[in-house]
Amino acid sequence: MTLTAAPAGTARRAWRAVSPYAYIAPFFTLFAAFGLFPLLYTAFVSLYRVELQTPGDMEWRGLGNYAALFTDEFFWISLRNTFTIGVISTVPQLVMALALAHLLNYKLRGRTFFRTAMLLPYATSVAAATLVFAQLFGRDFGLVNYALGLAGVDPVDWQTNTVASQIAVSTIVIWRWTGYNALIYLAGMQSIPSELYEAAEMDGASRWRQFFHVTLPGLRPTIVFTAVVSTIGATQLFGEPLLFEGSVSGGISHQYQTLGLYMYEQGWGFFHLGRAAAIAWVMFLLILVLVGVNALIVRRRSLKEAGR
Repeated sequence: MTLTAAPAGTARRAWRAVSPYAYIAPFFTLFAAFGLFPLLYTAFVSLYRVELQTPGDMEWRGLGNYAALFTDEFFWISLRNTFTIGVISTVPQLVMALALAHLLNYKLRGRTFFRTAMLLPYATSVAAATLVFAQLFGRDFGLVNYALGLAGVDPVDWQTNTVASQIAVSTIVIWRWTGYNALIYLAGMQSIPSELYEAAEMDGASRWRQFFHVTLPGLRPTIVFTAVVSTIGATQLFGEPLLFEGSVSGGISHQYQTLGLYMYEQGWGFFHLGRAAAIAWVMFLLILVLVGVNALIVRRRSLKEAGR
C-alpha cells in the first residue's frame, strides 16, 4: 500500500510544480507566435531590400535602410508631426480626463449614466468618428467654420494649413480617449483612503487644496500609467490622420503625416517593405526611449521626495 501511494504522491507534487507553467503556456505560445516572432522577423527584414511585388527576392543591405531613412526629409517631417500631434492631443486629453474624473468622484445624480456615456466615444469606430470630424472641420460647409464665422473669424482651411490640420487630428484623438482615461482616473481616486480627505477637511483645507495635496499625490502612479500609454498611442497614431483626408501622405505638404502613415506609405504605397520594417523598428526604439525617460523622471522625483 505504501509502495503504490508513494508514486501517486510524487506525481501529485510534480504536477503542482509544473501546473503553473501549464496554465500560462497558452499566453506565451500566442505571444511568441503573434508578438515576438513578427518583431524579430521585422528586424530581420529591415536589413534587406525587399519589394512588395517580389517578397521572396531579398538583397542584403545591412543598415542601408536605416541610413536612407535618416537622410529622407519626409521621415523627419513625420517624426516632427508625430511629436507635435502627440503633445497637442495628449496634454489636453489627460487634463480634461482628470477634471472629469474629479467631478464624477462626487455624489452626483445619474453618475452611472455619465460614466457609461464617457465610454461611448471610445466604443465608436475610428472610421466613423474621423469621417464625422472631417465634415465638421470642412472649409466651406463645416460646422466649426460656421461657428467661427458667427464670432467674426475668417474660415480656416483645416486640411491644408499645418497647425490647423494637426489641431483637427488631435481633436479626434482627444474626443475618443478623454472618457477612457477619465474612468481610469476615477478608479484611482476611489482607491484613495477617505481618511485622508477627512483629515485634510479637519485641518481646514478647501476642496481645491485637497485636490492638489491629496488627490494628485495619490493618483501619481495612475497618471504615470496614462501618460505612458498615451505616449505609446501617439507614437503609433495611424487611423485618424489616414481617414481625415483619405491620403497616406498626410496632406498636400505632408503637414500631418505621422510615422505610422509614413511607414504605410513606404511599404504599401512605394512597395519598399525593407524600409517600412526599418521605420517600424525606429518607432519601437522611440517608444522604448520615451517610456525610459518617463520612468527616469518618475524615479528621480520619487527619490527627491524621499530625501535621498
